[in-house]
Amino acid sequence: MNLPPLITGRLIRRYKRFLADVLLDSGETVTAHCANPGSMMGLSAPGSRVWLSVSDDPKRKLRHSWTLIEVDFGWIGPQLVSIDTTNPNRLAEEAIGQGLIPDLAGYETLRREVAYGRNSRIDLLLSGEGRPAAYVEVKNVHLMRQAGLVEFPDSVTSRGAKHLEELGDMVDAGHRAVMLFIVQMQGERFAIAGDIDGAYQAALERAIARGVEVLVYACDVGVDRIAVRSRIPFVA
Repeated sequence: MNLPPLITGRLIRRYKRFLADVLLDSGETVTAHCANPGSMMGLSAPGSRVWLSVSDDPKRKLRHSWTLIEVDFGWIGPQLVSIDTTNPNRLAEEAIGQGLIPDLAGYETLRREVAYGRNSRIDLLLSGEGRPAAYVEVKNVHLMRQAGLVEFPDSVTSRGAKHLEELGDMVDAGHRAVMLFIVQMQGERFAIAGDIDGAYQAALERAIARGVEVLVYACDVGVDRIAVRSRIPFVA
């Protein structure tokens, strides 16, 4: 997934979840939109180097959007992390189309945001002749508290637990259901942050017992492109 041209600066603060003040390299201070409803634990330290996109849309209240941050997790040195939670669905769709997720290859049709369950929409619905439809729920991951270990979630997500139950219902109905975690950074293994949201951890365990599959893919993140790189193991 290609990124628009980005400008650089230093983070002053993130606040009200969706706002961030940034001191640009030009010396100007701007307020940027932060497309991330989570806690962003470990990703909002003042002084961090950040990258912003700039919009020319006159209807937008904020011209700038916070896209990337550079963080040193004490693992492989400083790395770029994408903080935009709107990216994973597009990254997953692109990777599936390019055959980079073998477990989801070979389907003829991919549809987005299809109604299902109890007033929900599935992120991706894959279908093909002679095989069960695959309901794919996509989640963004960018929490790292131990070197190399990425975790989800970074805050309580009752909505995420609801989706897991609905995925299990799809398995019961004879379909295939997949929980796909897209890690918008590098990582070598994945775990659920049960200390942050024990209810989500329990919901995932129930979903797996019902036949829901779990796939986790890390990304290469650059200043001009983000791409799904490889599958990493889920440490249950």
